[in-house]
Amino acid sequence: MAPIPKRGTVAVTGAAGFLGGWTVQLLLDRGYRVRACVRDVDAPKRTAFLKAMPGYASGRLTLHAADLDQDGCYDEIFRGCHGVAHIAHVSTYDDPAYVARVCDHIIRSVEASGSVTRVVLTSSIAAVISEADIFEVARRPVFYEDRYPDESNPKRTPDRGQGYSMGKLHAERAFADAAESSGRWDAITCCPGDNVGPILSAHQKDMGPWQHNIETMLLGKYFQNGAYRPWMTVDVRDDALAHIGLLESTEVANGERFIAWSTDMRKVEDICADIDRLLPEIGHDTPQVTDPFPERIQAREAELRAVWALADLRNDRIRAVTGIEFRPLDDSIRDCVESLLSVAGVVPKVRAGFSRP
Repeated sequence: MAPIPKRGTVAVTGAAGFLGGWTVQLLLDRGYRVRACVRDVDAPKRTAFLKAMPGYASGRLTLHAADLDQDGCYDEIFRGCHGVAHIAHVSTYDDPAYVARVCDHIIRSVEASGSVTRVVLTSSIAAVISEADIFEVARRPVFYEDRYPDESNPKRTPDRGQGYSMGKLHAERAFADAAESSGRWDAITCCPGDNVGPILSAHQKDMGPWQHNIETMLLGKYFQNGAYRPWMTVDVRDDALAHIGLLESTEVANGERFIAWSTDMRKVEDICADIDRLLPEIGHDTPQVTDPFPERIQAREAELRAVWALADLRNDRIRAVTGIEFRPLDDSIRDCVESLLSVAGVVPKVRAGFSRP
């Protein structure tokens, strides 16, 4: 199918969220008309930042109430749209039947629109790398779009922490299959890394693990990552641009997936130390990491880190089809910290001799 027209109309689900908010902002910056889908248009803590965007005053940005759990909630919203950036999260990924039902009703709304020609679906690097057996990373260390988790592993179940990855993969396939059957629209998947960068609204500090992790670092405490996995990052602004680029690209085809990440990998303790390195003016009292793992796992830290060190990250394909250049992680950390201070009013723990204005 064709890309969406320049300055066309795009619906963004999950528009009040971290990635959703930036996607709305950058679509507006490119001249698009945007229908921002939120649960409650009259919840100022979550929507005031959207209503403050210049496009809202002119009417180029409109807000629409949509609850993912309600079948048909997008029927009227999608009608007349050229594209959909489907970013919203479901309430739980641990119930496969529920995930399937939500996918099905959103697909029906796309079909009923009569106008949507492209959907960009937000998946995750979890749908590429989340393994029930971490040593699968060593056996297949190249992370690129054709790589999928070992789905034959009997331990790959929701109750063993694999629900998120499984749900994302179900959505990828459901949308691609429906689009192929329709022949009138296509579904392209974006698999972002760990989103880091500036928040646009105070509530967003709690709407994703990575910016919240940086908040807890500022406050003086943080925890080791699961299985000692390093952060595999993408700036949230670049992630939003990747979604927009996939809506616009003439070089993509239905069912294709693209990894959006900078290829930066960094240990969690190094991320914390980076705050003082990048913003010494704060005087951040850098805490020590809290390792919540049982002793038997802690004893394997070196082994698990060595496995992750083998990971070979690739982003060649998304750069080729969108022209995007990913900004360095240092910029993302700095801008995230400054937004947490200025937008969310986070008061960091500082060393003796420093004080906040």
